Formats: sequence, C-alpha cells, structure tokens
Amino acid sequence: MIALIVAHFALAACAGPLVHRLGRRAFVVLAMPPAAATVWALTRWNTAASGGADTWSWQWIPDYGVVVDLRLDALSELMVLLAAGVGALVLLYCASYFTDDTPQLGRFAGNLLAFAGAMLALVLADDLITLYVFWELTTVFSYLLIGHGSEHRHSRRSALQALVVTTLGGLAMLVGFLILGHAAGTYRISAIVADPPEATLAVSVAVVLVLCGALSKSAIWPFSMWLPNAMAAPTPVSAYLHAAAMVKAGVYLVARLAPAFADAPVWKPVVLVLGGATMLLGGWRALRLNDLKLVLAYGTVSQLGFLTLLAGTGNRNAALAAVAMILGHALFKAPLFLVTGIVDHATGTRDLRKLSGVGRSLPYVAAVAVLAAASMAALPPLLGFAAKEAAFEALLHGTTAERWALAVVVAGSALTTAYTLRFVWGAFARKPGLPDTPVHGVGWAFLAPPALLAVLGLVLGPGVGWTDRLLGAYADTFPADPHPYHLALWHGLGTALLLSALAWAAGAVLFLGRTHVTRISRRIAWPTADSVFGHLLLGQERLALQVTGFIQRGSLSVYLATTLLVMLAGQLAVLVVDTPWDGAVRPRLWDNPLQGAVAALTCAAALLCLTVRRRMKAVVLAGLTGYGAALLFVVQGAPDLALTQFCVETVSMIVFVLVLRRMPVHFQETVSTWRRAARIPVALASAATVGVGLWVAAAARTAQPAGAAMVEEVADHGLKDVVATILVDLRAWDTMGESAVLAAAAIGVTSLIYLHRRSEGTMSQEELQGRTAWSLSAQHSARLPQGDDVAPERSWLAAGSTLAPEHRSIVFEVVARLLFHPILVLSVYLLFCAESLPGGGFVAGLVAGLAMITRYLAGGRFELAEAAPLQPGLFTGLGLFISTGVGLLGLVDGTVLHAFTYHGHLPVFGDYHLSTSVLFDFGVYLLVLGVVLDIVRALGAKVDRQIERAAGVLAPEGGPEAGGSPR
Repeated sequence: MIALIVAHFALAACAGPLVHRLGRRAFVVLAMPPAAATVWALTRWNTAASGGADTWSWQWIPDYGVVVDLRLDALSELMVLLAAGVGALVLLYCASYFTDDTPQLGRFAGNLLAFAGAMLALVLADDLITLYVFWELTTVFSYLLIGHGSEHRHSRRSALQALVVTTLGGLAMLVGFLILGHAAGTYRISAIVADPPEATLAVSVAVVLVLCGALSKSAIWPFSMWLPNAMAAPTPVSAYLHAAAMVKAGVYLVARLAPAFADAPVWKPVVLVLGGATMLLGGWRALRLNDLKLVLAYGTVSQLGFLTLLAGTGNRNAALAAVAMILGHALFKAPLFLVTGIVDHATGTRDLRKLSGVGRSLPYVAAVAVLAAASMAALPPLLGFAAKEAAFEALLHGTTAERWALAVVVAGSALTTAYTLRFVWGAFARKPGLPDTPVHGVGWAFLAPPALLAVLGLVLGPGVGWTDRLLGAYADTFPADPHPYHLALWHGLGTALLLSALAWAAGAVLFLGRTHVTRISRRIAWPTADSVFGHLLLGQERLALQVTGFIQRGSLSVYLATTLLVMLAGQLAVLVVDTPWDGAVRPRLWDNPLQGAVAALTCAAALLCLTVRRRMKAVVLAGLTGYGAALLFVVQGAPDLALTQFCVETVSMIVFVLVLRRMPVHFQETVSTWRRAARIPVALASAATVGVGLWVAAAARTAQPAGAAMVEEVADHGLKDVVATILVDLRAWDTMGESAVLAAAAIGVTSLIYLHRRSEGTMSQEELQGRTAWSLSAQHSARLPQGDDVAPERSWLAAGSTLAPEHRSIVFEVVARLLFHPILVLSVYLLFCAESLPGGGFVAGLVAGLAMITRYLAGGRFELAEAAPLQPGLFTGLGLFISTGVGLLGLVDGTVLHAFTYHGHLPVFGDYHLSTSVLFDFGVYLLVLGVVLDIVRALGAKVDRQIERAAGVLAPEGGPEAGGSPR
C-alpha cells in the first residue's frame, strides 16, 4: 500500500522533466501508478468482499503514539478502484486533450498525479490524523489544479473559493477528530467504528464538526458555492475531482463513520435535511444554465446531496444503495465531463445555445454521452437504474423521516432526468434555426477513456450482482435488516419501479416545458456562488476594519497593558479557583543575601524607567535590568545563562542606540498623572502574578527533576557542560527550529527596512542598483572622501579615513583595532570549549558580532564592510544549512548527535574531542553572526545615509558617499 502511494508522489516530482522530454505523451507514463493501484486493488477483491482487510502500520513516533495506519476493506476497495481507475483513464485522456505547447503542462501533470496519490492515501487511511493530513493535501492540490490558468482572474477566484471553503471545513473537522480520538481513547478509525464512544455532549459536538468537514468537501449546501465555480479548471480536472475523487471524499467520510454515529442525535437531521435540500437546489439550478460543464456541475451538486443522504441514513439497505450509487455516479459523471471536453475541443464552445448537429458529426461521441446520460437518468438496463432502485426500496421501508426523504429523492430524480435530457439535447441535437456547428474529427485515443467508463456502466447494470458481495460486505457493518436487499437489475414490478417511472415522466415534462421552466427558475433563483462568496469576503473585510480600528489605536502602552491584563486575569482566575499553593513548599526569598541585593538594584532600575523623559536614559536603565538578571545567574551558579544574557543585553542596547539616533531626545507622548498611576499597579501586579506562578509551578513538582538524568547522560559522553549539550545534542531539533525562526525574523525586519528605502524618492543611483557597503571593493572605498588635512596620517582602521575628522576618535580606533582580533579569538574559544566550559554557538556568535559592531562604531559602515567583506545573508544561510544538515544526520540512528565523534591530540592544544554537535554549534555560530551583521547593516547603515542626506553631503546620481557619523 505505502509503496503505491509513494510511487504517485515520486513520479509526480518527475513530471516536469518527463513532460519536457516526452511532451503530452508523458501522461501515459504518469498513468502507471494509478493503473498499478487499480490492478493491486482488483487482486484484493476477494479478501475485501469476504469481510477481511489488508492492513499496514508504521510506528512513526512510538513514544508519542504517532502511528501511520493504512487499511483496505470493502469500502476502501471500492474507493481505491474509483480513485485509481478513473485517475489512470483521466491521465490517458490528458495525452489527447492537451497539446505539447500548453503552458505549464509539467506542473499541471505533477499536481494531478500527486492529487491522485493523496486521494488514494485518504481512502486507505485508518487513522484520523493520517486521514486529515491527506485530506488537506487533496485541498492543496485541488487549489493548484483549479487555479491552473492563473493568468485568468476567474481561475484564481475559483481556486480561492475552493481553498477557503474546504479548508475551513477541514479545520473544523480536525477539532472534531481530536475530540473523537480523546473520547474513544484511540485515533484508529476501524477501532472507533467497532466500538464508538458514548454519545455525550462532547461527542455530539465532535460529530457536527466532522460533518462540517465532510459536507464542505462534498459541496453540500450551504457549502456548495465552490464546486460550480471550480469548473474553471481544465476538463480532465473536473472529470476527476468532481466525479471520482475530491468531492467523493466527503461522502466517503460520511459512509465510513455512519456505522458508528448514525444513531447520534445530531447525525440524521443534518445529513437528511442538508442532503435532500442540496439535491433539489442543485437540480433546479441545472435546468436554466447554458454551459455544458455548469449543467454537469450543478448536477454533481445534486447527486452529491443524494449520495450524502443515502450514506448517512444509517441502515443496512440504504448503505448498500449508497455505495452502489457511488460507483454508478463515477461511471456516468466522469465520462460526461470527458465528453464535454471532447465537444469543447472539437467545436470550440460549450454553450448549448451555439451547438447544433454535433451528434451527427460526432456519432460515436454522442453514443458514449447518451450511454452515460441514460445511467445518470437511471434508465434500465444501466447501473444507475439498479442503484436508484436500491435507494428507493431502502427509503420506502425506512422510518417516517426516511419516507419523507424518499419524496425528496423522487423529486430530485425528476430534476435529474430533466437536466440530463437538457444536456444531451444541448450538446448533440440539431436545433431549428441554428446551422450545424463545424467540428473536427476525434481520435480513438481521445474517446477511449470515456467510452470505457460508459461501457462499464452498461455492463454492470445487468452484472450488478457481481458487485453485491463486495458492496454487501460494507453494508453488513450496519445492524442486520430483517429483509436484506441484494443488488440486481430486476426486482419485478413494485413501488420502487413505479416511483422511477414517475420520476422519468416528471423529468420529461420539465424538459419539454424547458422554456417556461427556465423563466420560472430565473425568476425565483437564489444568489449565485460568486455573489455569495463576494459578499462574505466584503463583510469579513468590513468587520476586520471595524475591529482593527476599534482595537489598534497606535499606542504601544495600551497594547502592552491589554496583554498584561488578559494574562493577569487568566492567571488570577486559575490561582483563585485551583488554589495550587495548598501543600506547596514555603518559598525562600534567596539562597544567598547577595541575590537579594542584586534583585533590589534591578527593581530600582526598572522603577526608574517610569520616571525618565529621555529615550536614551530609558534604554540604559532597561539594559541595567538585563544586566541585573545576568548577575543573578552568576550568583546562582549559571555561567552559561549569564554569559548569554550579558551578550544579548549588550547587542540589544547597541541596536537601540542605532535606532534612537534619528528619534527625538525626549518621549513625546504626554502621559497624564492618572494614566501613569494606572500603569504602575498593572506592571507591579503582573510581575507579582508571574512570580507567584513560577513559585507555584516549582513548588508543586511531584515528579523527580530530569536534570539528574541529563547530567548522567552528558557524563557518559565525557562532557561537563550540561546546558550546551542539551541545546545542541539532546534537544538539537528545538535549537534548529529556534534558529530558523531567528533567521526568518532577521530577514523580515531587514527586508522591511530596505523595502522602505527603495520606496523613498531621494535614492541615489547606487541605492537603486542595490549596492551596499558590502558590494564596494577596496578601490571604491579608496575613492571616497578622505577627510581633510587635519586627519591623522596613521590609519588604524581600513576605512577609517572615510569619516570626516570631526566624527573620528583616535582612541576609539586604536582600541577597536587592538580588541578586534582578540574578541574573534575569544568567540572561537567559546565555540569549541562549550562541551566542557561555558560557551556555545549562540553566545560565540554574539561575541563575534560585538567585534564587528566595534569596527562599525569606530569606522562606519565601510569599515564594517572591510571587516566582513561577505554578505550577511551568506553567513545566515550557511549557518542554517549546516545546523539543519547535522540535525537531519542525527536521524540516522534516532538518538543523539554524538553518535559521530572523533578524539585526537594536538601538540599545543593537547587532547581534543570533536563531534557532530560541535559542527551543529558552528552552524548556530554562523547564523547568529549573520543576523547581527544584517541588523547592524540595516539599522546602522540606513540611519547613516539619512544623516548624510540631512547634512547634504551625499553626492547625487550615484556619486561618492561622504562619511557620516555612526555614533
């Protein structure tokens, strides 16, 4: 099973090169995986028909119970045959439908095959989470397929509709899955169906949420708006997604869960009412449309309502009729869509008002269409007739609600007959006063796929008994019926046959009076899908603007106060209700009196921030609170944390200073006395609440701390620094994720800054070309203004002479020159000693960044370019690549990165021990260094240019840049 699924995705990844080399003939190769899946499913027919099942399971993350389960039983067997069999024929049809010069054909082919693989995995999934994953994959691939013609606005809008509606339903379904899995104690679908959880309120809510996902996928009202507009996709997509694959996923889910939850109080009202309403509304709308694909689209909506009603009824005979109808629907709707594509291909139009005499010009195409349409209208001796007879019989002998549903189904069947006749007449009949439509010939390869499907519908009519054993195996999962129904073409004269004749006659009358019916239909028509979707988006946008305008007032202090008050209310509610301090250990104020002194000074610095009016003074005081926290780490004996805290606070203060250079000296916000009086208690209460919460969490510990085990684990590897080892070894994946977030944040911030710079109207030619200090070579730097004769002759810095004399400091330049290399050496030392001493890639990267910042502060942005001639993005990308690669390498044995180690001896350094965790730490080192350089370049160089423009020293039109003050 898993090999077939993987084969779909693997070959889909190769679709681009295949199409490039073979052209449209590549579709024949791409049809091999679904064809193989069809053959495999046929070989398992007897097992499934006997009530057995083939299973496959993979313990993906055993410690967390994450398992991938696949299962092929009777229902899955049917769905695999449809998804794979029809998928293979559609791919073969594509070889004739498209031309070699079709734009983006390789991407389309890959998406279509990948969708087939996702659908195959969905119907085989025996785990709720696995099913959800592939459920959403079908949503994503359907979005790509519907929006294939992205150059057209209608295609983009239709794809967005399908994505929004089905994703919304899928998210609701996920919540329902989680509730069901928790209530049942397992996420295995077969186990839940065999032993469903008790029908509590939570389970009822879960059932409703799951039905939201299923009904949205199958375009059941009120979610039916997306499917007709999805006809913007190429015809092969319509034939596959809307006849045998995507829309059947919702019906499949209803059928899969019906044996367990059909008796839930909320199940039948939702399924019967919405299914019946959809059948009537879709059929009625199809009677007034002129596009052949839209006629079939609304017919599909109607049929999906019928299928949902049958699948959710919850009795054995209705379930048998449902799966028979699922098979019949695929075998008549897919060929009708494919025939529509042939007509469109041969005539250049799908408008039935412009088509005339096509049946005489394309008799074989017309014959295939009539054969499939007869099955859709449930005419004997086709499969559609046998399936609908089973449905009438099942509902006729059901409950009162089911007999009411029967009346709806009979009315819907009359509408089905009417729009079927309208389709055949519109596509192939000769219309009075309209000349015959010119057509070109159709090759046998083009017609073969729909012809094969239509013939199967004809063969399986008299031979429907061949499927009774397989379909009955699924139906037997419901409670036994005293009069079990068996599929057969002829059950004699009876009420069911009379109802069928009534539906045919009523449908024929509706077709004959199509002019009046169309006029009435348009007069009482409900809003179109486009209109509904547009009004929903407009209303959502207006609501968002109103909410945003009410909440987002532009005051950071208000935002912070709101966040703190919400946190305060939530924490206090928990503390008051749960009283977690009962039995907690009495807190100690400090382990060392020095801690109390440092804490008092830190609090004093924080309180002083409330009184200052100068921005720079506030930054310094805020930095002192960070240094105070670092001192607490020192006193407590946590040198790693202290070192990191010191470096972070230093870099943060420098960044603040770089930004504040262009901001007013004083805070401009006028704060009234009462607002200041309100802020202080909020801040103090929040701090006190967080402190109490931390104490309660620590004091309420019942399990043994994990620290001892980690210390022992680290010692087994001959290491001493537990913190560093945890970060780069035991929890390397967490560190890698945090590194990726850091890189993304840095890229986002700098991108916004440079986007703003490009939007300015006073850019120089150099800036328009995207050149920065890093792109200037030493020759460019030498041509920059060199200051005047007052500048010192000795150049301590490579680009120090680019600064004007009044902005230079010889002492600072000398100190920067003398400290630069020792600081870099220190950073390397902190990197490589991290396994046994305080250090690590993060703090080492910050130290190296401080060395670069020192060069910048002393000599400006050109000096920074000389110190680090490579682009910062190279450091960031290389670091992320190295750490990710080493993290993936650790998956080889699934344990720790120290599985790859090397010991040696160097004459000067002595014994050394290298492992893959050191390489991982080196990646973190490069990433942090790149982030610091990027921030300094963005915030420092950006402000420098603004200062230079303000001083009027920047030469116009790409002239040389004069030096400004980086300080």
